[in-house]
Amino acid sequence: MEVTEIIFQIALIIIPAGAVLMTAIYFLRREIEKEFRTMKMEIKKNRDEYFLPHRVEAYQRAILLMERIHPNSLIMRHHNPGLPAMAMQAKLLESIREEYEHNIAQQMFISKESWDIVKKAKDETVKILNLAGNQMGPTSTAMDLASKVFELVGEIGTLPGEIAVDLLKQEVQGLF
Repeated sequence: MEVTEIIFQIALIIIPAGAVLMTAIYFLRREIEKEFRTMKMEIKKNRDEYFLPHRVEAYQRAILLMERIHPNSLIMRHHNPGLPAMAMQAKLLESIREEYEHNIAQQMFISKESWDIVKKAKDETVKILNLAGNQMGPTSTAMDLASKVFELVGEIGTLPGEIAVDLLKQEVQGLF
């Protein structure tokens, strides 16, 4: 036997064996990728089943926060006509701070953009109350402050808190 004949016979064995090996690798790779996609979808499904209720609750609480710190809601909830304006302003600002701190952990389940809007809405509400408070005299009452806040709210039109609620509602609808 010559060297070329030996090489030819080896090639006749190796080439089909290589083709079979490459075919097996190709199909195994496809099967592994399919299994990986299936596992990934299962993990996502399990994650969504666990986190979705928490996310929905976080959006609910964020909307509730926006409703509770709305200037009109605050004034109605803390209505005390005999209180001096400065004391009423301090009470309203403290209420906003407490509400915000009580709900701050909700940002974990809400998108960063939405939480930033919630935060800005809270800050804008504080600005409205401070603006109204700065226009009060030393003898002004809580009624005077409430009137001024209502006047400012009327001038502004759509408040940042209302915009935040709309955004939160849109985002929670996107979860389903």
